[in-house]
Formats: sequence, structure tokens, C-alpha cells
Amino acid sequence: MVRYIVKRVLMMIPLLLGITIICFFVMHLAPGSPTDLQTEMNPKASAEMKERLRALYELDKPVHIQYLSWLKKISRGDLGTSFSTDRRPVAAKIMERLPVTILISLLSLFIVIAVAVPIGVLSAVHKDSLFDKVTAVIVFIGFAVPTFWLALLLMIFFGIHLGWLPVSGLRSLNYEYLGFWEQWVDLLKHLILPVFVSAFGGLAGLSRYMRANMLEVIRQDYIMTARAKGLSERNVIYKHALRNALLPAITILGLAIPGLIGGSVIFETIFAIPGMGQLFYMSVMARDYPTIMGILLIGAILTLVGNLIADVSYAVADPRIRMS
Repeated sequence: MVRYIVKRVLMMIPLLLGITIICFFVMHLAPGSPTDLQTEMNPKASAEMKERLRALYELDKPVHIQYLSWLKKISRGDLGTSFSTDRRPVAAKIMERLPVTILISLLSLFIVIAVAVPIGVLSAVHKDSLFDKVTAVIVFIGFAVPTFWLALLLMIFFGIHLGWLPVSGLRSLNYEYLGFWEQWVDLLKHLILPVFVSAFGGLAGLSRYMRANMLEVIRQDYIMTARAKGLSERNVIYKHALRNALLPAITILGLAIPGLIGGSVIFETIFAIPGMGQLFYMSVMARDYPTIMGILLIGAILTLVGNLIADVSYAVADPRIRMS
């Protein structure tokens, strides 16, 4: 197992390099330039000033030279300096916002697993029952409803009409004057809507995958044999069938790790949450190339790590799988 993991980690290096090459060149194909956005609204900006800005950002060099310069910085652990007016290091800007995004993503992933797996199992065990039909309708709604539209509806209903939950940010204006437990309650209130919106789509998808996998597994001969031996239905379902039905779902969960980070762009922008998704959106609008590449690099690493976790989890869930 250790040898397999080391081999996979070494294979991740050229894959990561290829991903960064594609992202870097595609990013430069997008219309607009950081210097244009900073000077077009300034009537005093001359052509010479624009050229100085291009030289400052090294945009006057060929794209492949810019990429090699960026790669050299990355090899030293330096994500570069932001093109924004604050000229802050990209790593510092990301580290400020990364904990918020990770917190929301982990909470969403926990909810998806805790709710979707039991729903999928019960829907398969009680196939064509009222519970199966009701959950199917809810799941199809989850697939069909756009995330941004659902977020706006929840903000209008719970935030404006009922006034139960805040609709933006992570803290209230009087947060610093609240007691310890009141601060926690305030934080939880701000997290309810973003976490729900983040988990809703994944909840619908994983529950359907679990239902389909369970329906296939419970028709297998070894399940019939377990029942014929007199094992209780609970042991048959949750001890024998569920473990094998989890194998395809593990792949989905492995890929869900980077998906949650990428999906944060939508709900963090809508709910004005200072996370990595909002930073990515603002960086794209400002053509802040170093910040964009820094966030894309983290997303690529999470994708590769998620695939590795899925493969290793396969062996843990099913001892029949051997890795050489």
C-alpha cells in the first residue's frame, strides 16, 4: 500500500505540471488585461504609463517566459504578488480566506454523507414505496434547481420575510460586543444558508448513486445466501450490502472535495462570504493573474489528492482489491 501511494504521488507531479500549463495559457487567452482595467478609467494614464505597468507585471514578455518565471517562483514556495492595488503576497490573501471555505466545505460534505447515504439505502430497501417516491421528487428538484436561484429564494424567505437568518457575511455588526456563546450562535446563523446551498446539489446526486448501487448489490447471490443463513435483515443490509455499495460512491466523494471548493464561487459571492470562492471571482474580474493561478493550483492539488483518497479508500472498503 505504501509503495502504491508513493507511486501515485510521484505521478501527480507531471499531471499537476500539465494542468498548470493549460490553466496559465487559457487564462492569458481571455480578453482584457490587468493594465487595461487599471488605466482605462484614468484620463491621466498615458501609453508610457501602461507600458511601465506591463513591464512591472512582466506582461511584456512572451507567455512561455511568464509561465517559466511563475513556475520558478512556485518551486520556491512563492505564489507571487497580487496585481491588485494592495500588492500583497498571493499566499497571504489565500490563507486569510482558505479556512472559511474549508469550514463550509467540510460541513457541507459531512451533511451530504450523513443524509444522502441513509436516504439512498432506505430508498433501495423500500423500493417503490411512498418514501422512495417522495425522496425521488426531492432529488429531481435538487438536480433541476440552479444553485444561485435557490440561494436567492432562501435569502428572501428566511432573511427578509421571516427575518430568522442573516443573508450576508459571517458576522453581525455587533459581533465583538457579544458573549462567547452568543458569538458561536451568531456564526452558526450565518453558516446555515451557505452550508445548505452548498450541500443541496451534492445531496441529491449522492443519494441517487447510493440507491442505484444498493439496488444492484441486494440482487447479488451472496445477499440471498446471507438471508438464507438466517441473518437478520439489518445485518444483511448494513453489514454485507452497504459496504459493497459504497465503492462507487467513494469515487464520487473523492471528486466532491475539489468540487466543493469550486462551487464556493457561487454561494460565497451571493452571500458575501470572505472565502476563496469570492476571492477567485474578484480576481477574475480584475484579471489578477497571480491570484487566479494560486487558487487554480490549490484546486488542481485538491483534485489529484481527492482521486488518491478515493483509490486508497477502495482498498479499505473492499479487502478484495489489491494494489501492486
